[in-house]
Amino acid sequence: MTVAITERIDQLTRERVPFVRATVVRAQEPTSAHAGDRAIVLSDGSIEGFVGGLCAAGSVRTAALDVLASGEGVLLRVLPDGGDAFPATPGASVVVNPCLSGGALEIYLEPLLPAPVIHLVGTSPTAEAVADIAATLGFGVDRAGPGAGPAGAVAVVVSSHDGDEARDVRAALDAGVGFIALVCSRTRGQALLEQLDLSENELRRVFPHAGVDIGARTAGEIALSVVAQVVRAIRVDGLVASAAPHHLVVRTATDPVCGMSVTVAASTPHLVRDGLDVWFCNPGCRDAFAAASLS
Repeated sequence: MTVAITERIDQLTRERVPFVRATVVRAQEPTSAHAGDRAIVLSDGSIEGFVGGLCAAGSVRTAALDVLASGEGVLLRVLPDGGDAFPATPGASVVVNPCLSGGALEIYLEPLLPAPVIHLVGTSPTAEAVADIAATLGFGVDRAGPGAGPAGAVAVVVSSHDGDEARDVRAALDAGVGFIALVCSRTRGQALLEQLDLSENELRRVFPHAGVDIGARTAGEIALSVVAQVVRAIRVDGLVASAAPHHLVVRTATDPVCGMSVTVAASTPHLVRDGLDVWFCNPGCRDAFAAASLS
């Protein structure tokens, strides 16, 4: 199992799929999990691996999807109803799960998110320098080409020199990219904006003659100033990537038996009552609900 999880993590990382790595760091009997057990939680709520039975897995799934959204790791303590209190501290979260048969679990949930991508258009010396600097800073760098569009990129840098810059800017805007840097003169940049006839919202996303003013002259210095502006937009202005292809809408429901909030996934126990789906945290609650409905 450990080898399979490790190989799966490597695969998801290569494919730039966001996921949460869940690791049991402490388990109290009679829980079925043990310290060191690991699992992967994907953005659709599916769990690969083992960090406890169905009840514990439901709590892990819900917390992991919150972690995936926030991008911040958390130590999750899953307690049975009436379990010992656990102080709320930064980086820790407590879930009281009435379906646990006893014991407690502490599971560290670590979000593993793809590095933000800069989509690079052009092969000019400045473009090559942008690629080198961005990679050094941990960005993923996608180069424009057949079948390689800007969707999902945090920024697009156009440094093509006499390429079809208007087309490239339009494609980035249509893909929802929030930061589009044009490496060109002020005169060329202004002419391009007039040619595109952009809305106010679109104008705020396009940066002609891009780069922080550091008096840059060489290709490397210009590239440094452009990447610095992208970093500032992320760290200071809150720039995020356009919608990624792996993003899915997560559904939740309330177990009518125990009252727990459950995240709906393919493995979530449920039944149909009066034409409506009813979801449960575990098969025991489902069976109890079904029996009560028949009595």
